[in-house]
Amino acid sequence: MLDTHYPQIQAFLNYLRFEKRYSPHTLISYENDLQQFFTFLISQFEAPAIDKITAPLVRSWLAELKGDDLTGKSINRKISSLKSFFKFMIKQGIIKQTPMATIVSPKISKRLPAFVADKDIETLFKYVTFEDNWKGRTERLVLQLLYNTGMRLSELVNLREDQIDSSYSQVKVLGKGNKERIIPLAKDLLGELQKYIAEKPVRLPAVENVFVNEKGKPLYARYIYNLVTKNLAAVTTIDKKGPHVLRHTFATHLSNNGADLNAIKELLGHASLAATQVYTHNTIEKLKDVYKKAHPKA
Repeated sequence: MLDTHYPQIQAFLNYLRFEKRYSPHTLISYENDLQQFFTFLISQFEAPAIDKITAPLVRSWLAELKGDDLTGKSINRKISSLKSFFKFMIKQGIIKQTPMATIVSPKISKRLPAFVADKDIETLFKYVTFEDNWKGRTERLVLQLLYNTGMRLSELVNLREDQIDSSYSQVKVLGKGNKERIIPLAKDLLGELQKYIAEKPVRLPAVENVFVNEKGKPLYARYIYNLVTKNLAAVTTIDKKGPHVLRHTFATHLSNNGADLNAIKELLGHASLAATQVYTHNTIEKLKDVYKKAHPKA
């Protein structure tokens, strides 16, 4: 039904897939948001043409979403999906102006990203015991690489041997939208990676992934998520303990130790500085704590 009334949806998704090179996960989010919106238009307003969709129609849908108790963050994502879609429609010459111009996204409170404290990271790598076998070596090295590079889980899962540049002590990461970025590697960590790769128990044809199990097969995302969660639970009581927390920890520790915000942005692979600025809040909170403890009038 959607394809009949609104074939533009598929054209937009093809644009995101082949030109913008968005990840499958992101594409699914866009597709779900657009399907919900246009299904609503078909059922409630008899499928108005693209150029007849107005801001009041969009607000009617948003009001229904609020009635379904969707969070502000979820609603903002759906608004963003529609904004991108109608911007594409203008680019294609299908409409002259977007109905999203007067749509205001709900304000949501900014939560500081959770991170592991310095002392807990030290405990993790100095005092936590890992099994004396391939599984234990893999676990420790995965944790080290996530913390030392700020990689995303998907980036680590797909990391290939040829992305590690031993000559320049760096790793080339393929991030969102297939964008490449370079992250330096400490010499000790580089040495451990080289040794790990050289001593793989089994080398399967066509498997170039850095991290593999005892049978030489690449590790999958859920396995890495579980091993990170298990090991972080041994050293910290923060609520979230997945791989993304180590990415936050990487950025927060850099920020707290005076790293330039633009440099952190490049290391994380953020498209804009706004996404990186959240890490300055942790620095400010740290300064406030120092002030309260040290100033006689605090």
